Amino acid sequence: MRREYTARARIALRNPGPVIAEFCDHMIEHNAEVSEGPAGPVLRLGAVRAAFTRDGEETLVDVAAPDLEGLYLARMSVASHILEFAGNDPPVIAWTGDGGEIVRPPNFQTLEVVGCRTLTPHMRRLTLAAENVARFAGLDALHLNLMIQCPEAVEPQWPHVGSNGVIAWDRPELRPLMRKYTVRSLDLAAGTLDIDFVLHADAGPGSGFAETARVGDRVGVVGPGGGGLVDADWYLFAGDETALPAIARMLEHLPAGARGKAFLEVADAAEVQTLTTTSKVEIEWLFRDGRPPGTTTLLMDAIRGADFPEKDERLYLWAAAEFNAFRAIRAFARQEKHLASHQHLVVSYWRRGVAEDE
Repeated sequence: MRREYTARARIALRNPGPVIAEFCDHMIEHNAEVSEGPAGPVLRLGAVRAAFTRDGEETLVDVAAPDLEGLYLARMSVASHILEFAGNDPPVIAWTGDGGEIVRPPNFQTLEVVGCRTLTPHMRRLTLAAENVARFAGLDALHLNLMIQCPEAVEPQWPHVGSNGVIAWDRPELRPLMRKYTVRSLDLAAGTLDIDFVLHADAGPGSGFAETARVGDRVGVVGPGGGGLVDADWYLFAGDETALPAIARMLEHLPAGARGKAFLEVADAAEVQTLTTTSKVEIEWLFRDGRPPGTTTLLMDAIRGADFPEKDERLYLWAAAEFNAFRAIRAFARQEKHLASHQHLVVSYWRRGVAEDE
């Protein structure tokens, strides 16, 4: 059995130091480890690694992974971020070595809508059949990226892999919009998974897709994406409607002995769902009662009022919400509670008044 797949890119970067440093800093935020190798920085994320060295006026990037999908993701991550951080002077990137046979992204597949139902006035569930639903099992496969086709596209646009390792499209001007969603649940025997969508009055692409989806429709997805749930004795979950599917799935996977609190902010009592957990985590619903989403401090107030455990207990805080709530909760976790990086994950799922593409 082959142990490792490798590839190399030779890049003419005009100002490599700041670009590579920014890339490394960005990846550290995503739990990568960066060390200084004999000829330059070496980045490790799980079993994947990337090493940067100089060869005259060029920068060499060597990536390695235990499988082709890992290699594809490593190449794509390196190339896409270097192109982004290089700004107005993007370099030409071409890879040699393994992975040249990859035509479609290995983490891409098409799903078919096989069921639609309303959970609450503002939450709709789509059940989709997948050829390889097993890849979304486990909490380390919490999310996927949904491809919302451009209305002007006569035929659906599916991704292929460019020579630079980044996703490319036959007609870039008609490429789909990518929207991240949680895999709420899955049925391995039936080969299906569920995705819950928040329905908005000013429906964005994802919400609009969910509202109009019908059995038989097909949609492309890329994933899974990161997730995971850290082992702890006491958990604190917090989120609004957009985080509800993720929190609900994590609650279902908690061990019976786990304790803690889950604060769930929704519009009103009509949005309450029946959630299941064998743990001792207490669920508390917070109602805006007419106040617009993203305008309250309900989550932060609830977190601040929670009775945190003693210091000898393992604690984990997971929160996702609107940008302002995210910023307040993250500051509380880091600056007031002094939680280490492995003790919390706080993310922004949306920002009031700003489209996701912005």
